[in-house]
Amino acid sequence: MFTMDEHQAVEHVCAQLGERFPEVPAVIVRRIVHEVHSRFDGPVRAYVPILVEREAKARLAVVVREVHDGAAR
Repeated sequence: MFTMDEHQAVEHVCAQLGERFPEVPAVIVRRIVHEVHSRFDGPVRAYVPILVEREAKARLAVVVREVHDGAAR
């Protein structure tokens, strides 16, 4: 279970990463962020949005590399 503040923070992460990775469609950014978020189910929630952002950012960087590698072929 998560709080509304956490939900708002995760939505903010979606927006931030959407701006950071403009070449990735928003639907993919949201899917990755929400997949990462769903894995955090412990009782301590304060750092969840930060952890979600870090992991989602790393996964999106992989997506961008794959897109660029595919375009270079």
